Amino acid sequence: MGKPGKPKKVLLFIATLFSDKEAYYKALKILEEKFGEIFLESSPTPWNYSDYYTKELGSPIWRRFIFFKNLISEGDIARIKIKTNEIEQNLSKDGNRTINLDPGYIGLAKLVLATTKDYSHRIYLKYGIYGEVTLIFKNNSFSPNINTYRDYAQEEYIKLFNLVRAIYKDLLLPVN
Repeated sequence: MGKPGKPKKVLLFIATLFSDKEAYYKALKILEEKFGEIFLESSPTPWNYSDYYTKELGSPIWRRFIFFKNLISEGDIARIKIKTNEIEQNLSKDGNRTINLDPGYIGLAKLVLATTKDYSHRIYLKYGIYGEVTLIFKNNSFSPNINTYRDYAQEEYIKLFNLVRAIYKDLLLPVN
């Protein structure tokens, strides 16, 4: 019989979507205050995978990832999603979000996203939040699953996540 263990320490990131750069930098400041030092921001890349966010965010839409130095407990991701939803709400204009903030974490075996939307491949965590294993690490690289968002499956993002995983692995050495 297996014994329950403690949640692992993992590397927090926030995936952002925005069209208003000012909203991005306001959110960045708040996120750093809430979650600590940022060690890496990805370059902005155009996001044109869907029209889902266009009405609310405007266009063109940009994607950036923000990676934090302080490791978190993987059990904290639901609470962090609640916080990022509050930040989105506080930065809203006329009832519309100016930025989309999706927290996730990178561990040695997987990349997980937190979401409010239930679906067949997601599991309930707490506080109305679900977890999704978006990428798995096998054969020395992250790999998409059948339900992985298309942008997360692209080579440029996979390379970024592999780099961050290597940094995370180095951060773990003194901890474990």
